[in-house]
Amino acid sequence: MMEAFRKAILQAGPPETFALKTVQEVIKPQKQTKLAQDENQLLENMLRTLLQELVSSAVQSGEEIMLYGKSIDDVDEMQGVIPRLLDVVLYLCEKEHVEGGMIFQLLEDLTEMSTMRNCKDIFRYIESKQDILGKQELFARGKLVMLRTCNQLLRRLSKANDVVFCGRILMFLAHFFPLSERSAVNIKGVFNTSNETKYEKDPPEGISVDFNFYRTFWSLQEYFCNPASLSNAPLKWQKFTASLMVVLNTFDAHPLSEEEGAENNLEEEATTFNIKYLTSSKLMGLELKDPSFRRHILLQCLILFDYLKAPGKNDKDSSESMKEEINSCEDRVKKLLEVTPPKGKDFLHSIEHILDREKNWVWWKRDGCQPFEKQPIEKKTVHDGTKKRRPRWRLGNKELSQLWKWADQNPNALTDSQRVRTPTISDYWKPLAEDMDDSAGIEAEYHHKNNRVYCWKGLRFSARQDLEGFSKFTEHGIEGVVPLELLPPEVRSKFQGKPSDRSKRAKKEEMRSTSHQVEESQIATPASEIEGEGIRADAEASVAVMDTDVSTATGNNSQGGTPTPEPDEHQKQSPDTDVGQEAGQLEADAEVETGMIDGETDPEAESDHVG
Repeated sequence: MMEAFRKAILQAGPPETFALKTVQEVIKPQKQTKLAQDENQLLENMLRTLLQELVSSAVQSGEEIMLYGKSIDDVDEMQGVIPRLLDVVLYLCEKEHVEGGMIFQLLEDLTEMSTMRNCKDIFRYIESKQDILGKQELFARGKLVMLRTCNQLLRRLSKANDVVFCGRILMFLAHFFPLSERSAVNIKGVFNTSNETKYEKDPPEGISVDFNFYRTFWSLQEYFCNPASLSNAPLKWQKFTASLMVVLNTFDAHPLSEEEGAENNLEEEATTFNIKYLTSSKLMGLELKDPSFRRHILLQCLILFDYLKAPGKNDKDSSESMKEEINSCEDRVKKLLEVTPPKGKDFLHSIEHILDREKNWVWWKRDGCQPFEKQPIEKKTVHDGTKKRRPRWRLGNKELSQLWKWADQNPNALTDSQRVRTPTISDYWKPLAEDMDDSAGIEAEYHHKNNRVYCWKGLRFSARQDLEGFSKFTEHGIEGVVPLELLPPEVRSKFQGKPSDRSKRAKKEEMRSTSHQVEESQIATPASEIEGEGIRADAEASVAVMDTDVSTATGNNSQGGTPTPEPDEHQKQSPDTDVGQEAGQLEADAEVETGMIDGETDPEAESDHVG
């Protein structure tokens, strides 16, 4: 079987002339143009074995892998046996005759079996086939395999010696994956803290150098490596600003002239650029005179300040004094960049433009990396010479006209009991309860809790009919408002925890107010009884005086004499006493009326009235 493929890839001509025919002869598939799953697996195993044999033969012959098997006469055709095999498999995957991820698996095996020198040629082949590999039918099948292959290459490469190759791989990934791919945007904002800058801790002997400044200068790299460590650490921030002020003061004290800037040709330096700093204390004096080195340090400061001032960050992470220090340090760094030759103002303007654009990317990441690609709008074909008239509605628009035609008798429709029906609490929250059930398998983006209108209506509904459930919103969110009987047992346990401190405090206040009301009622009851007895005593006294006057008058008349007026003791009393008697009489009348209203009468008052 492998021999048939080995002979096929040695044939001349494009792959479409013999690729499918060779597969049909070797595999003999059930369908003529598309392999089944087990047939795909069989073909993949055979091709991976053939590729391994070809690589082994190339290594034994001492030839480069991508040029192995190339004939000396083939001057124009610079393709070996292995690229020929890859072209055949790529054609079969593109035409969907075989599974689309097969070509990516072969490329991963090839890079793992090759040295870094041969991997550069293999990656050059991958770059040449980028358009075909990036097609949707192939990309969906092999994007994770390609990402794994590139990451393995990056791990094997030296970040100091293979900078260009690493850049080629990163550029390929940036073009191969869509712009909104979440796997490459560092959503959590994690920093590469393993990138440490090592420098001398002890002063060297026989070298006149300010070693305190040397250690202060290179200690800044610890903060540049992890800017997040300065957000919630005031002591670290103070130490960083103190070290930074020392460095900036040194830059101010040793300005660079235009001649020094002209001596350092940045274009020539880019060809020998090293990704790591040279931290030897012997080079400290030379590095301070290097404008590109000074720009690198100042640019690191601006990047750190830009992170601390990033849009959307929590204001609690930084105080007002820290914000003022950031602004003052940033202004000072920009002034130093502006006076650093050559073309300091142009360089500063470019950096500010880049940092402003970076804010847009920060907002995009904080908003969830929404896709940039938009579907094209379908253009509606308009017939030539004919212009559609806009429909005219009786009541102004379509919705009002349909509402008017809803029923024959609109007054009856307005009074219909089924027109507006308020659901029960259980019926309303049932869709959200189904979303909370893990066994339902509903994806998070389709949950009803993401619908703001649904949640807002539910909270208003619960505030009117289910205050107990509404009170759980502050502690558990919108899912806590759902009645417990609708939830499955494993979800219900999350919302049946111990009562919160707020609820306990509310119960204590309620019990305290209840006990206070009971005490007040107990105190108020004896006072009312005392007032009632006082009013009753005054009423009895007034009735007794009236009886005495009546009996006296009767006695005088019965003796036949004329009643002689005698001064009454009550008439000799002061006006205050009269007022008191009148008040007592009024209170007595009020007591009698109260007794009549309550259905009770005073027996003494009744007997006096009868007498």
